[in-house]
Amino acid sequence: MKAATINELKQELLNEKPAKLVELCIRLARFKKENKELLTYLLFEAHDTEAYIKSVIQEMDSNFETINKSNAYFVKKTLRKILRITNKFIRYSGSDIVATELLIHFCKTVQQMDRSITTNQVIINIYQNQLKKINKAIAAMHEDLQYDYLKEVKDLSN
Repeated sequence: MKAATINELKQELLNEKPAKLVELCIRLARFKKENKELLTYLLFEAHDTEAYIKSVIQEMDSNFETINKSNAYFVKKTLRKILRITNKFIRYSGSDIVATELLIHFCKTVQQMDRSITTNQVIINIYQNQLKKINKAIAAMHEDLQYDYLKEVKDLSN
C-alpha cells in the first residue's frame, strides 16, 4: 500500500466531519507511543512553551543523574540516549526557541561533568555537533533573540 501525500491527506481531512476526525486521531494515537506523545503535546502543552521547556529540562536532569561515570563508553551511550529523547521533544514543538533552550541546557550540563570524561573525543564531537545545531537554530530567529542566545553560546564555546 502506497501512502498518500500530505496534501492529499489534508484535503481528505478537510472533508471529514469533526466526530470522524476525533475518531481518526484516537485511532492514530493507539498505534505508536510517539503519536500519543505528540497529540498530548499539541493538546495540553503547546500553549505554554516555558512550562514545556521546564518539564523537558527536568527529565533531562533526571537522565543526567543516572549516568554511569565509571567508563567513557557508558557516558557516551547515556548522552546519546538523552539527546535522542531531547530531539524528540524538540521535533514535537517545532520551535527554534525550544531547540535552543534545550540544547544549551544539554551543553551546560555536559560542561559541568568531570573533566576526565569530557576529554574523550567522541563526547567532544557530540558536544560540538550540538553547538552547531544551536547556531543553526539561532540563525533562524529574530535579531533580538539571536543576540541574547549568541551570548550564551559564546560562553559554551570557551
